[in-house]
Amino acid sequence: MGNRLSKIYTRTGDRGETGLADGRRVAKDHPRVEAMGEVDTLNSQLGLLLAELAAAQAQCPGLGELLEVLGPCQHRLFDLGGELAMPAYQALDEAEISRLEQAIDRWNQELGPLKDFILPGGSRLIALAHLCRSLTRTAERRCQQLNAREAVRPVLLAYLNRLSDALFVAARLVARRQGCAEILWQPAAAADADA
Repeated sequence: MGNRLSKIYTRTGDRGETGLADGRRVAKDHPRVEAMGEVDTLNSQLGLLLAELAAAQAQCPGLGELLEVLGPCQHRLFDLGGELAMPAYQALDEAEISRLEQAIDRWNQELGPLKDFILPGGSRLIALAHLCRSLTRTAERRCQQLNAREAVRPVLLAYLNRLSDALFVAARLVARRQGCAEILWQPAAAADADA
């Protein structure tokens, strides 16, 4: 990646188009640009989660493992965004999916089976992890929409799917290691129960 930005504004996008790395100009609401934008949003939110995990690590040293697993994901998301911006570029590989799966399996052994639906809350860190999870799902949907129009490498779609799983389990692990009770979903009483 030898290109470096020497000027931040170019004025070339003022009329609703943007340039891709392969030289094409597309509308800013093109599915490829939408996918790139959602991956960028996710990466920004993941940065906040990582900063909060680092700050909380002093009070809860068990959070360091989450930093080790999730920290590299920012870089891989940047790789993924690069692949979306430059369709001929390939950076992400299956090893990253395996790395996430190994962490999920390890964390799930500590957590045990999930018996109830849980809500995204209990602590700021838990909520942030769930926010990242939901943004990962949005990025995945945008990439699937792009894939319906222009082929996306399957490894990109699989990576986002596995990352959302990892973030879900990470949220549960944060709750456990912080000693926070998970907030269990309480369904509304059936309408005919009162009748």
